[in-house]
Amino acid sequence: MQKGDELDPKGLIFEAYRIEGITGPECRTIFLDWALSVPGTHVPAERIAALLQRYEAEHPLHPMTQTLRDGLERIGQPRRRGGWRSRPRDA
Repeated sequence: MQKGDELDPKGLIFEAYRIEGITGPECRTIFLDWALSVPGTHVPAERIAALLQRYEAEHPLHPMTQTLRDGLERIGQPRRRGGWRSRPRDA
């Protein structure tokens, strides 16, 4: 494990695993900061999967591990975009 590498340039995920007593909401905040710093040329799902591979075996119950799992799952879910759905008008 290394702080400040290609997967985690700021070392945010690395540090999250080192914080004793960190909570799920704190991990989500750190994850959001990490996700916003991922360059647009990279696929976030691939980076999240690589981070899970790096940390999950040693920290299976850590809230950051769950946050990474949730992030990976949500990236794969289709999202509805746009405003109101059109409804048939009453005649």
